[in-house]
Amino acid sequence: MAARQTFLIIGIFVLAGFDGCFSVIPEEEQHPDFWYVKGKEALHTSLSMTRNMNRAKNLILFLGDGMGISTVTAARVMKGQMEGKTGEESVLAMDTFPHLALSKTYNVDQQMPDSAATATAYLCGVKANYGTLGLSAAARRANCSSAKGNEVKSILHHAKMAGMSVGIVSTARVQHASPAGSYAHTPERGWYSDKELTSEAVSSGCKDIAYQLVHNTDINVILGGGRQYMFPKETVDPEYSTVTGSRKDKTNLVDVWLSSRNNAKYVWNKQDFDAVKEEKTDYLMGKATSSIWRENFHLLH
Repeated sequence: MAARQTFLIIGIFVLAGFDGCFSVIPEEEQHPDFWYVKGKEALHTSLSMTRNMNRAKNLILFLGDGMGISTVTAARVMKGQMEGKTGEESVLAMDTFPHLALSKTYNVDQQMPDSAATATAYLCGVKANYGTLGLSAAARRANCSSAKGNEVKSILHHAKMAGMSVGIVSTARVQHASPAGSYAHTPERGWYSDKELTSEAVSSGCKDIAYQLVHNTDINVILGGGRQYMFPKETVDPEYSTVTGSRKDKTNLVDVWLSSRNNAKYVWNKQDFDAVKEEKTDYLMGKATSSIWRENFHLLH
């Protein structure tokens, strides 16, 4: 990328398992001194901490979708058991962060939240209604007319307006609610392409999420699934002959994105991705089909 500050939002979806229980009690854990020393070490670490007063160059937001306390605990236990231990005593990288906090997760209209309204909360700073994306709680799900005037801007958008480079990377579709919260404003999280738009949405002027990906915030890096939402239904996927685009408006959104940006590159396979010259690329879009992206995401590392 060109010499600019980079603000990167990354969506990572983690699956963790649980592998039974152990009955063997470690010898050292049977003695009080073991725990006293552990406690003193933890206190010493906290008391020795000094504030970092430097200005951050980059901000990276990692999101484990649905990754609450129970999922993190399961991951911690599994990590420890894979190392031959009981599991609970294991430490994840996030456990070592100097500052940690808990936040309440709910929607304005429901106790059990979804990815759209929660993405709106942590990216745009306001609680919202179930199924709505980038809108305040004044909007109603699947009601296009209620969305007008109730749009809220994300931290990614504000960073771009401040002159930073911005990006989203996801193991899901980039039009999925979690990453789309950084750029989209829609009363229905399921409006991935114009194929899903209702007649009310069309008549009221709402745009699908894939369209907004290209036309809303100017995003420098876009990597994830959802390739079919970017192409007309007449377009056969370059990788899977039985898959076609889903757009009804006959618009190739990738071409629209490329034609409106300088030094832009589009890739859909590892060979093209590896061939990208960073110093000559200000914009990068990498797209896979929705069903394949998660399986092949590791190939792009």
